[in-house]
Amino acid sequence: MQKLSFTFLFTILLTGSVLGQGMPKNQQFADYAAATLDSIYAYYAVKGTHLFRENYPIDPKYQASYLAGTANNQGVNAYSYLWPFSGLLSAQVARYAADKDTKVLHAIEKQVLPGLSAYLDFRNPPGYASYVQSAPTSDRFYDDNVWLGIDYTDLYLLTGNRAYLDQAKIIWRFVASGMDTELDGGIYWCEQKKDSKNTCSNAPAVVFLAKLYRATGDKAYRKQAVDLYAWTKDNLQDTVDQLYFDNIQLNGEVNRTKYPYNSGQMIEAASLLYQIEGDSTYLTDAQQVARAAADYFFSEQATYGSVSFKRLKTTDLWFIAVMMRGFVELHAVDKNPEYLIQFERNLDYARANLRDAQGLFRKDWTGKDNSPRRWLLDQWAMVEMYARLSTFSHNLN
Repeated sequence: MQKLSFTFLFTILLTGSVLGQGMPKNQQFADYAAATLDSIYAYYAVKGTHLFRENYPIDPKYQASYLAGTANNQGVNAYSYLWPFSGLLSAQVARYAADKDTKVLHAIEKQVLPGLSAYLDFRNPPGYASYVQSAPTSDRFYDDNVWLGIDYTDLYLLTGNRAYLDQAKIIWRFVASGMDTELDGGIYWCEQKKDSKNTCSNAPAVVFLAKLYRATGDKAYRKQAVDLYAWTKDNLQDTVDQLYFDNIQLNGEVNRTKYPYNSGQMIEAASLLYQIEGDSTYLTDAQQVARAAADYFFSEQATYGSVSFKRLKTTDLWFIAVMMRGFVELHAVDKNPEYLIQFERNLDYARANLRDAQGLFRKDWTGKDNSPRRWLLDQWAMVEMYARLSTFSHNLN
């Protein structure tokens, strides 16, 4: 278990002030990421393992709402499901990308990946299951695996370590097995319950493919990315406001729920394809969806100190973190700081208003919900967002 950092304890216990106050903004955010990670290890880590509890405090009535039915839902498990665990890899990769700290890479190799291996499932083709392999067999979700594949590919691009690319390719083979000719293409959500093709399995798969192409130069990945992007846009975009619906059933019925991460991944996908293809249509797509997402997922005007900003709507914090990835990639292309400034102001606000005495974050941006339960994935999301902003914040104001 990691111990709470001296900086975090000294600041909170001795002064009660905001960590990093007076430091450059990018250093503040880097410190916020590290302090939040320390809190997560303190309150979620399962002693003697590299695994974590899903909630703090432990909730004996907790039932995961994100599984395909109830077959995998065993009530209070000893460990989190794969999806909440996977946020640790994303958070640590974001931290490593920010400053190439070898200590972070060491933590990925010695703590994160050994924990992740507990979920590796060797059914053909191999992939990651939704729960640890020491338990009864669980379902496998294509979107769970896509998130991991993106992180492994990013690790390869950051380090050049071929083992990470090899693992990413294994994951892609599993994800690709979730495609067929139903609905003229697209990737299912769940391997065992193939009744819908979801934006959350298709949009990030485009991102994954684009990064695999960047890592390998293999034109097959490039073509698959272009084709899958077109399928997702044709089948799951709301042509009225440009945002993305949740899924399409095999009978053609569309679930019209709009989550921030779905549109955010299509922003990232379009931004990456613009860089690969040089086709300005992709940039236009990314900018249009970004504008729509900013209008829809950032709601009422708020102030923090003397700063006015549009406050994020309440949802799972991880959905917001994945949406941010799209805005970060778009910023790399068009250099428009408008959206990242809004994220920066929201994350400043969150540090002061959403954080509890344990250094963990509530998800309600209005402050009205005082539920004591803190979901693991929400906490990793805050680490990821602070890490990403640590790279960009010094250029935004």
